[in-house]
Order: sequence, then C-alpha cells, then structure tokens
Amino acid sequence: MPLSNGAGQLSPAQTLTQSIADCVNESAGKLVRLPVQVHRSNSGPSEWAKPEGDITQKGYEKKRSKLIGAYLPQPPRVDQALPQERRTPVTPSSASRYHRRRSSGSRDERYRSDVHTEAVQAALAKHKERKMAVPMPSKRRSLVVQTSMDAYTPPDTSSGSEDEGSVQGDSQGTPTSSQGSINMEHWISQAIHGSTTSTTSSSSTQSGGSGAAHRLADVMAQTHIENHSAPPDVTTYTSEHSIQVERPQGSTTSRTAPKYGNAELMETGDGVPVSSRVSAKIQQLVNTLKRPKRPPLREFFVDDFEELLEVQQPDPNQPKPEGAQMLAMRGEQLGVVTNWPPSLEAALQRWGTISPKAPCLTTMDTNGKPLYILTYGKLWTRSMKVAYNILHKLGTKQEPMVRPGDRVALVFPNNDPAAFMVAFYGCLLAEVVPVPIEVPLTRKDAGSQQIGFLLGSCGVTVALTSDACHKGLPKSPTGEIPQFKGWPKLLWFVTESKHLSKPPRDWFPHIKDANNDTAYIEYKTCKDGSVLGVTVTRIALLTHCQALTQACSYTEAETIVNVLDFKKDVGLWHGILTSVMNMMHVISIPYSLMKVNPLSWIQKVCQYKAKVACVKSRDMHWALVAHRDQRDVNLSSLRMLIVADGANPWSISSCDAFLNVFQSKGLRQEVICPCASSPEALTVAIRRPTDDSNQPPGRGVLSMHGLTYGVIRVDSEEKLSVLTVQDVGLVMPGAIMCSVKPDGIPQLCRTDEIGELCVCAVATGTSYYGLSGMTKNTFEVFPMTSSGAPISEYPFIRTGLLGFVGPGGLVFVVGKMDGLMVVSGRRHNADDIVATALAVEPMKFVYRGRIAVFSVTVLHDERIVIVAEQRPDSTEEDSFQWMSRVLQAIDSIHQVGVYCLALVPANTLPKTPLGGIHLSETKQLFLEGSLHPCNVLMCPHTCVTNLPKPRQKQPEIGPASVMVGNLVSGKRIAQASGRDLGQIEDNDQARKFLFLSEVLQWRAQTTPDHVLYTLLNCRGTIANSLTCVQLHKRAEKIAVMLMERGHLQDGDHVALVYPPGIDLIAAFYGCLYAGCVPITVRPPHPQNIATTLPTVKMIVEVSRSACLMTTQLICKLLRSREAAAAVDVRTWPLILDTDDLPKKRPAQIYKPSNPDTLAYLDFSVSTTGMLAGVKMSHAATSAFCRSIKLQCELYPSREVAICLDPYCGLGFVLWCLCSVYSGHQSILIPPSELETNPALWLLAVSQYKVRDTFCSYSVMELCTKGLGSQTESLKARGLDLSRVRTCVVVAEERPRIALTQSFSKLFKDLGLHPRAVSTSFGCRVNLAICLQGTSGPDPTTVYVDMRALRHDRVRLVERGSPHSLPLMESGKILPGVRIIIANPETKGPLGDSHLGEIWVHSAHNASGYFTIYGDESLQSDHFNSRLSFGDTQTIWARTGYLGFLRRTELTDANGERHDALYVVGALDEAMELRGMRYHPIDIETSVIRAHKSVTECAVFTWTNLLVVVVELDGSEQEALDLVPLVTNVVLEEHYLIVGVVVVVDIGVIPINSRGEKQRMHLRDGFLADQLDPIYVAYNM
Repeated sequence: MPLSNGAGQLSPAQTLTQSIADCVNESAGKLVRLPVQVHRSNSGPSEWAKPEGDITQKGYEKKRSKLIGAYLPQPPRVDQALPQERRTPVTPSSASRYHRRRSSGSRDERYRSDVHTEAVQAALAKHKERKMAVPMPSKRRSLVVQTSMDAYTPPDTSSGSEDEGSVQGDSQGTPTSSQGSINMEHWISQAIHGSTTSTTSSSSTQSGGSGAAHRLADVMAQTHIENHSAPPDVTTYTSEHSIQVERPQGSTTSRTAPKYGNAELMETGDGVPVSSRVSAKIQQLVNTLKRPKRPPLREFFVDDFEELLEVQQPDPNQPKPEGAQMLAMRGEQLGVVTNWPPSLEAALQRWGTISPKAPCLTTMDTNGKPLYILTYGKLWTRSMKVAYNILHKLGTKQEPMVRPGDRVALVFPNNDPAAFMVAFYGCLLAEVVPVPIEVPLTRKDAGSQQIGFLLGSCGVTVALTSDACHKGLPKSPTGEIPQFKGWPKLLWFVTESKHLSKPPRDWFPHIKDANNDTAYIEYKTCKDGSVLGVTVTRIALLTHCQALTQACSYTEAETIVNVLDFKKDVGLWHGILTSVMNMMHVISIPYSLMKVNPLSWIQKVCQYKAKVACVKSRDMHWALVAHRDQRDVNLSSLRMLIVADGANPWSISSCDAFLNVFQSKGLRQEVICPCASSPEALTVAIRRPTDDSNQPPGRGVLSMHGLTYGVIRVDSEEKLSVLTVQDVGLVMPGAIMCSVKPDGIPQLCRTDEIGELCVCAVATGTSYYGLSGMTKNTFEVFPMTSSGAPISEYPFIRTGLLGFVGPGGLVFVVGKMDGLMVVSGRRHNADDIVATALAVEPMKFVYRGRIAVFSVTVLHDERIVIVAEQRPDSTEEDSFQWMSRVLQAIDSIHQVGVYCLALVPANTLPKTPLGGIHLSETKQLFLEGSLHPCNVLMCPHTCVTNLPKPRQKQPEIGPASVMVGNLVSGKRIAQASGRDLGQIEDNDQARKFLFLSEVLQWRAQTTPDHVLYTLLNCRGTIANSLTCVQLHKRAEKIAVMLMERGHLQDGDHVALVYPPGIDLIAAFYGCLYAGCVPITVRPPHPQNIATTLPTVKMIVEVSRSACLMTTQLICKLLRSREAAAAVDVRTWPLILDTDDLPKKRPAQIYKPSNPDTLAYLDFSVSTTGMLAGVKMSHAATSAFCRSIKLQCELYPSREVAICLDPYCGLGFVLWCLCSVYSGHQSILIPPSELETNPALWLLAVSQYKVRDTFCSYSVMELCTKGLGSQTESLKARGLDLSRVRTCVVVAEERPRIALTQSFSKLFKDLGLHPRAVSTSFGCRVNLAICLQGTSGPDPTTVYVDMRALRHDRVRLVERGSPHSLPLMESGKILPGVRIIIANPETKGPLGDSHLGEIWVHSAHNASGYFTIYGDESLQSDHFNSRLSFGDTQTIWARTGYLGFLRRTELTDANGERHDALYVVGALDEAMELRGMRYHPIDIETSVIRAHKSVTECAVFTWTNLLVVVVELDGSEQEALDLVPLVTNVVLEEHYLIVGVVVVVDIGVIPINSRGEKQRMHLRDGFLADQLDPIYVAYNM
C-alpha cells in the first residue's frame, strides 16, 4: 500500500526511520530488521514474526502501530482489501526515502560501501516484480537442525510458493488488516536497510550521495513492486519491467500456482494433472527455467569430436581500453638520514646500549592489563643470549647443528610477541634465517601440512619456541612432540632466558652492514593451498624499514599500537622491524584480547596517547559494533591509522563508518591511511599522513561491468553495479611501479586498464625460497612496452594485486590475482562477490566474516561457489530466502551466475590461525564431498551457458541411396546369423517329435529312471528330484485333476503360482497333457503381500486364466486376511491345490493338432513397468530347445546348474523345458536360498563338477558382495571352479561388464577361468537371441565414444580414452537366428558399426503379444516388420533394443569371420534430452563414481528435467555433499544439467527379480511423494 499522507507527500522520513530504529534498538544491541515474512497458517489469520530482542508480541504491536500510525492511511476494510492490494505502485515520493541523510545507528559496517548496499537493495527490488517462485529444497525432519520447533515451518509448505503472504484470490481467507500493511512494512524496513548505514554521503560519490539515490529513486519509480515478500525469484530472466503482477510473463500457466500443501491440481509440462507436492515443485522449476537467460551463442569449438561445446564469443559491445600506454611511476627519492643505522642489528645494539631502559614492547593479557614490558636493553641482551645458544649449544663443538645461513623455524603463539621478538633478533644476530610460522595446534590443522612442506624444503631442523607454547604442543605418551603430518623431524628449542647458558664475556655477535644475505623468510599461502617462502635479504629488510620510516614520518620514541599478526606482513614490518630502527614503543594487542574486548585497541590508543595504530578493517568494524558512547574515548593523539587491508574492496566502508562515528572523538579524516602490501613486494603503497585536512582522499566509483573486462570506466549510468575504491596512497620511496596485463605477455597496461601491479625496488622479496624456476616465471617480471621492448634491465616483482595508478600518482587496488575468477571470459573478484553477498539484508542468518568464495572448474569454465556459515537459530526458510536473494543480487550487480551456494553449520569451515577461513581447504572439502552443508542451492541452469548445442536430427540414408548387394552407402550391411539349423547333422532323437509333451512320454518309456531334475535346499543337500517316469506320472495326475475338478476344456489358460521348484515343472507338463495353456506366475511374498499380490492378480486377470494351480500353503495365503486387504479375493478364478492329487491316469493324453497352436504364455514386467505377455507356439518352443541344445552341446550325460527365477524368458525355458528336450540333468538352485547361504550356488557347481551353469545378475552380485572376503575359507572347504566351461548370466539388458569382471577376478583364485563368464541376451519378441555356447571365440569387448553414441553413432576408441564406454559382446548368436540392425524411425537397414534397433528372425520368435484389450495392431509391427528397402521380403521381429554389429578378426567354428552383437540399451528406457539419446545406466555409472557414499543411483526424466536419485550409505549429514558432486559429474561427462537431485536411504530404488532397476516405479513413487527422501534439491 502506498506510503504517503493524504496529500501524497512523505512526512519527515528521517524521524520515522529513527523512531522505528529506536523502538527496535531498545532491547537489541544492534538494529533489528523489521519482520517482513508473514507465516500464514492454513487457517487464515496471520501472525507477525517477532523480531530478535525481548519485545513482547503485544508491546511490539502497540509500539509499532503508535509509531507508524501517523504515516499510514487507515487500512481499508476487509471486503475492499482485494482490489486495492493488487495495484501497489511505488510513487517517486516513497522511493525518495532512499536519499535522505544517513541516521547514525551503529550498523554492521565492515564489507559494505553504501553505494553497494543501496545497489543491492535496488537490484533485489527490481527482481521482485518479475518474481517467480523458487522451489525450496525438501529436507527430512531429522536433518533439520532446529532450535525451536515453532520457528519452523514444516517442509511440505514452502515459502517459495507463489501465494505466501499475498492475496491472489485464493480461498484461504481474506487478509487481516495487519496483512494489508505488509507491503508498506517491507518498504520501511527496506528503507532502513538502505539508509541507516552510518556513513557520510562521501562514500557514494564525491559529489555527495544524492546523485546515486536520485537515480535509484527513478529506477524504483519505474518498477512495479509485487505486494508480498516471499523470496524474490532467482531465475527470472526477463529484463523488461513487467507491468502486470498477477501473471508472470513467459509461457507459464495462466493460473496462479496453488500452494503445495493443498492437493489442488496443477498442470504438468505434458498437461497431465498431478496432485503431488513434488510435482508442483518440479513444475515451478520447469516454469522458472522456461525463460532463457543469455543470448544464444553462435560459434562452436570442436571438443575433439562432433559434440560441440559452445565457445564464449567476445561481446561486441564489451568495453575496451582506450587510454595511452601508462608510464612507470617513480616514488619519491629515498633520502638517507645521516643517523640511520647501517643494519637492523646495529640499530638494536645502539638502542640497547644507549637507552636500555626505553620501552620497546608492551604485551597485554586477556583482561587488557599490561602483562610485560620489554625494554631495548632486555631485547639486546636476550637476543645475544639466544644467538649464542643457537650457534654454540646445539649439537657438538665439532658438529654444530645450526651454522650461519641455516634456516630455523620460529613457532610462537599470537599472545607472546616479546618471546618472538627476542628469538627473531637472536636469529639476525646469529646470522641464521628465521622462518616465522603458526603454532600447529592439532595434527590436522588446516594448512599445517603445507607449512611442513615449506619447512622441509627450507631444510629446517630446529624450531625455536616459548616455554608456554612448548608445553601446549601435543605430546606422545613418552613426552615427545610427535612429528606433525608432512613436517620434517624437528628439534624443539625453548628460548626463555632461564633455559639458556650465558654467553662468555668475550663472545660478541658479529654485526655487519646490511648485505645480500637472506635475513628472513616469510611464508605465503597460494590459491591452491600450497605454501611458499619469500626470501627477504638484509639489505631489502633495512631499505624497507627506511622507506616505511620516511613514508610514515616515524620519529624516535613514538608509541604505536599494533593489532596485527606480528609474525608476518604489515604487523611484522611495522611492529617488530621498523619500530626497532626508530626506537619506538609498540603496544601489542593479541587477537585473543580483541575477541573478548573489541574496543581494547582504541582504549590503548587513548591510554598511551599513541601516535600510530596498525589495524585491519575487521578491527575497525568490531570497534563500531561494540561501541557504546564511551565518554573517555579520545583519538586526537593519532596521527596515523594504518589500515593493513586497505586494498580490500570492503575496507572503504569500514574506514568511512569508523570515521563517521569517531570523528566526534577527535579522529581526523586525514589520519586514516590505507596501505597495500604483498608477501612478494612487501609494502606496495601507503597513504601518507598529511596535516592538510582539506585535501579529501581519492575515490573511484568504477563500473563493475567494465572491471570484469579489465577496463576502468568511471561510474556507469546504471549506478547499480559499481565498485567504490579508495586510494592506498603513493608508490613507496625509492620504488618504481607499473601495471602489466595479468595474463600473456607482460605488456604495460593502458591508463584505463586494470593490470597486475609490479614494483621495482631494493625493498622487496627476492625469490621464492628454493624455487628458482617459479621465481623466474611468476615472481619476477620484465614489463614490456607495446613494441615489445623491456622498460628496464632490472626485474620488477609481481605484487599479486590488481589495480591501476590513478591521477596524481595515487595507487588504487581493485582485487587480488588469487581471488580472480574468470567466468566465460570475464574476470570477477572473490572479494567483490563477498561484499555483495554481505550487502544482502538481513545478515542475521549467516556470520559476517565466515563467507568463502572460490571457483571450481566444471565443463571447461570456472564456476563460482559461495560457502557461508549459518547461524544456528535461523530457519530453513530464512536461510533459503537469504540464499535466493544473494543469487539475485550477484546476478544483477556482477552479471554473473552463482553455480553453487552452500550454508554450513556454525564453526565448521576450516580456519586459518587468526580465525579467517582457509579457502583452499574449504574448496578441497567441497570438491571431495566432505563439507557437510546444511543448505545447498545449485544454479547450473543459469551459469552453464557453454553446453553443446542440441542435436538436429539428420535424415538417414533413404532407399534412393545406392544399395549394391550387401553394401549400404559404402558400408557392409549390419547383419549376422547363427549356424543354419538345416545344415546341422545331428542324431537328435527329440527332433522326431513336434511337441514337448511327446518328448517327455518318449523319455519316460525309453529311459524311465534317468534323473532329469535335482532341487537343492539352502544347505546344499538334495530336497527333491524327478526322473523321466516320475515327471510323466505326476503330469498325468495333474491333467486328470484339471479335467475332472477343473472341468477345463483344451485351450483354457491355467495360472501356475509356485515357488521355484519341482511342483512347477510337473504342473507345466500336466497342463500340456490336458491341452491347457500354462502361465507361470511368481507367488506373492508372504512378508510383502500388499505390493506383490496385486501383480499376481493382474497377471491372472490379464492372461484370462480359467483356473489357478498352486501349493496348499500359497492357496491359504491367497485367501488370507492380509490378501483381502490388498486385492478383492472373491474374484479369484477356481484355485486348485496340487498337494493332494487324484490317484488315476487320464483316458488319453492330449495331442495338439497343429504345431502353431499355443504352448504357453510368458508374462514379464519390463523395467519400464509394462506388463507384457507373449505367445509361444509348440513349434517355437521345440525350436528354442533345439537351438539351446546345439549351442550348449547338451546331452543326457551332462549336468547343468541353474540358479535363476523360473517365471519368464530364458530362465523359465532352462528350468522347465530344456532337460526334457535334451535329456540332461538340471541341478536347480532357487536364488532365494542364496540369501541365507550365498555360497550355495558355487558350492553346488563345485560339488557336482558342473561344466555349464546359468545365473542372473542378482545372484552374481550376491556372490561378489557376500563372498568377497571368504575366498580363502571357501578354498579350504574345497571349492573348485576349474571345471566350469561356461557361466552364463541370463539377461535382457546391456552386459554389466564391471560386475562380470569383478566376479571373474574374485573367483580366479578358486580356479574360475576368466573366459568362462559371459552373458546372454533375450527380449520379449525372442526370449534368447544370443547365448555364449561351448565352442566359438570368447566374447570380445570394445570401447566406444559415449558422445558419438548419443548421436546414434558408433565410434571405437582406445581403452581409457576420455568419454570411453566399454561394451561386451552379448554372447554368440543362437543357431537358426538371423539379426539385422535397422533404423527404428525409417526402418531402413544400417551399415556395420552403426547404432540401430536389433531386428531378429528365427524359428523360436514369439508369435505375438497376448493382451486382453486386443490392441495388438499397435504392437503388431514388433513381430512382423519388413525393411523399407533392401530385403523387403523377410519378416522380422523388432526387439526394442539399440545395438550394433561388428565383424571381428576372430573366426567361428565354421571358419567364417565372427560377427559380434553389442547391446547398448532399451529404446523405451533411453532418454531424449537436448535432441540426444542417453541411456540411464551411463549417467548412473558416473554418479556412483562421484562419491564414496553413493551406493546406488537411478535416473529418469520428468517434463524434460533430469532427476537423479541416489542412495546414501552414510550419515544423513552427508546428503547435501552429494548435490554439487552429482551435478558436476553429470555436466562434465554427459553435458547435461541435473534438474533435481533426490537423496534417499539404501534400498529405496526398486529392483526387480532380474536385478534390473525399476526406474518408472521410482518415478511414480517420487511424484507421489512416497520415497521419504533425506533431501531433495531443485537445481535452478
């Protein structure tokens, strides 16, 4: 609702804001954001979220209405609320609040420039009116780390939904008046964030802040704010302002999306209504992604293949540098003052003897009391003592451990500068090289391993340390200090005086003038976490102290307060070195004291009337936060406040804010002196303290867009994306500075170009210790002019800082080389991104100083990752809302997408010794998946713009192309066949009979006592067996039962519901004897009736069974109470129990009239969840048996072990039919028995000396997993697999090469021949096409390019080449089978090595689908298709599988060259994404490799989104680690963006009896919300 008085004018906004601020400030120490979100329960009335601080609800409401009442028009009555809520233009007057004077509430000030905050707020506001909901991730309750349950909105309603807190004509109750004012409330609070930052207007522009705000006001005035405060959308891409609110633009549905909690219907992408919450979220995601973000890119580079990755084209409008080539800047002359000492040790000697009582260093305890005063006299005598002891008391007289020039580690805690100082000067006096490092607190300290490498490479053998520190180091039980990980063996030497021997009277250190020997080594941590040592010579050390003395005008006996780390960088240079040169007094404030009392340094400045203070922005910021009008604060003594990180983009706001608050306490503006430093170049530049307060410091308001191209453009018109930088003063005395291009040839930059600053001076580091190559390549540089001539014969030193030299020789730094992230050709600085993230209000969800920004390389480009520590009291919604706003802010201001934003629990990021975040360790944890975030938002859809372009399908070769003989367009036609049945001469007695029932009768007469079947139990003993005659007699009795009790006619269908065993076989032949058609059905699982029984019922009904035969036990189960709960038990057909059979024989055994009549029906549920029954005729059944007999050479004397489910396909044929046809003995092992005894199958194979065995993948997996560790004990039990000639996995899928190989390797020790293991291939139209027989070549393996495969092409590559996929031949083609590869669309034949559908012609093809609905016309071409050209006469069956044929170099038994068939995958499983064909198994394999905790994975698509479901084997805390890793690996290896990542428990992905994943079941379960996932992430 517009915020204006009756007249439309804004009343004094200043007082309004102030009073609100005061109201809230009363109880909370910091300004608290006015609550914006309204959590509305379904019942209707809204409840305001209470702010922090103990304002009671009532009091708060009262105070609020009192304060704001004056500025509110009376809220309209309820019935008028709706129309008015809808239009809420923000008038210019209401936006003009943005440019009033800042109020001086002390705000969280570090990191933010006012311009930045306003820009962020405005950018977010701009996003608001183009809002679309962002689906919030779903999380399992146990994962939510919650403090109070009421603060938590349950995961099933999401604050991302469209109508949270707004009125969109839903029927949830009209809003109350307090809701009516939400919008206004929001804007007040926004205004407060925008404007209470306590800074002078100078921080926006030199001309004052109003210019910025006026433009902001204009932006605000044009925009149309939507009237509710759900999180603004992360992924809206329309740049024009939307005028209408109710209807998001683009192709989204015109209805407003209902809330997920209500099961209202929502259209899916296919127009299918669904009522699930998950699908609503996915729909939201789809709608959000429908708006393309960046302009399409034109050019492609070839990624060593026709799969083209887009290459980022330079933007034609990108700014280019236009200035002249810069000139190197000279600093002032370094004026040598006569009484300057010739070396630093000489200075120490001088002060130690002339004024021994002068204070050198005062240390503080944690209460801020002076702990110890080190005088120059003590420093001198103790340093000498240390020097003497280092040189003379370590090792023996003949073999001293340390000689001059050796390196020595200095390990001192941050609260003991005195001991450090003594040790450091002791080293200088002894002419050994100190290497100051951090105290290794624990053995796994972040980064300490790298420091160990540095010590090792410096050859350090001795570590100097203090007594207290030595006691605190971890010790072994014997009292020794263990060797830290990666550290060399060290002798720890305590430097306290009482432990040292006094030097003899005549011993005196050798004090020389400064020379080129190394003085000390300062460590530096690189971007990748490695630690380098920068060597500083004695002359550089002295010159640097002189340059600092001149630049800072240091004089003798000045007092300086140092808050910085004294071991390195600015703290060391000012507080330990330069101070001694000038006999200054240093007051050292330890970090531990700052944590307790952030104002301590200011108090010490007052107490000691210090002239100089060395601080970081952090210390100024802390002082601001802790500052409560202290009366006794007086900073007028300060002449110089050195800001050590003045080069950071966020330091300017700390400086401004600090000045603002403390100006009234005597702080002068010209006192603030930012400086820039780097480990390599030491102090790069420092602002000089001036006495002239009229000269304002230099400011630059630079266009962020320009900066990303390395170009300086002052302040774009947009005004939103700018970086305000302050100068860091002038070049150091005696130095020359220039800037060179950051990459490529080090050419001098132009005047309006950003480059790496380089310095040529005596006072710099000289090299990386021990790394001469790296020193030459990266440390030193010879800048060139554009003509290619070097500008100087001396090398410059690279500072690692990016910046430029501005007018008047002022140096400006805009970032660090280490923080540089190059995203699609544009450069972004990590620190700038941190600053933007922190400018997003409210900050109460994350910790300020605990944000890490880095980039990871995914798919040939850098991607930005932001990791922040979340406060423990923030709710999921709050955090998620903050995250989505951060994404928008960064998108608006930097025009770059964030790839991943992760929040981790407080205090879990690896720290540097002084409390900062250890970036490279954090990145390492992120990449290896052990960061354990509690919230993750991935936005690959917005960032990844270089995916290959979607494939355009090319028309294939048509009949017009030349087809000569067996060639198609120059290639051999892909066709192959097994041996010809007609030519095989064999004495196969069974061939005389057309029907299996006749074969059984013949066997019962000729070999009555020959055992056909042996069934084993779980102990491996024989449970049951059948001879030919026993089987014949049982079959006769069953036939009688069917005719007499069942009154069945010939041709009736009978369902056989039996467990795997002998009864099943007898019942099958009983049906044949009675002329009935059997259908084998897997019995329901007694522990899981609810899900397994409906399938049984369905098969019985679909197959039109007139009768159901089973055992007594199952018979009871089918009629039980549990069964009644699952299905309608009254509609079962007649159930016959075969446990008690009639005692008589049938009058005659039925003989079919025609071999083409139906023998049995084979029903199977495919992986896609389709139930398909095929018809097998008598002729096909006999041909099938004969084909297998010939391929496997089966005779009555042979034994075959079968461990398969006998319900469909080849499994059923091997279990029930083959023995009767060929007469061999089948040893039957029910796979379910392996669950109790995994070794059962292999022990049986060994015990019966079986040469041929058949199993399924699930059996093989059980053995591999269950027996992996037991091979030794099995060997001891006599398990011997050396006789196995063929071990065939019966499958209807691509061979699982990894499983078969690991099985072969595992059991190689038990005699299994690696060539014995192979697979078969069958499908619905033909139950077995290939089967590795006894003779013939071994199965071959080829490696194909996965990217070519997506384009339906086969490209063979070498093993191990990138994107290679191993494919194993699926066994040898069975006798009598012909195969051709055809194009599934055009039905034309394809050439050799082309991917197409496998078509098969054979005598044992099934004769068609058996369906109850009679829609066989749809499927008829599956069984009788003809090629569109070429051989158009032959009738083929289409398998529905993609594969290819390849003629190999091997020869078949009949001397021909062997054609190998490779199956790639089922057509109906394949996913069409971006015009390419993907097989789920390939993506799943990549995902399983991505993290050790992923045990299983399944993928499917839904409305063109890729959904990845992973099973997590680990703690639920690891769930969110998987989201980025899964997204990365699928992008890298498959060029696909994952839409949804679902993390579930082990065992959730359904797997059928054949060991195949049921992806469609999983999809249905996911959409119906039945998976109970641990976490669901929706990638934006």
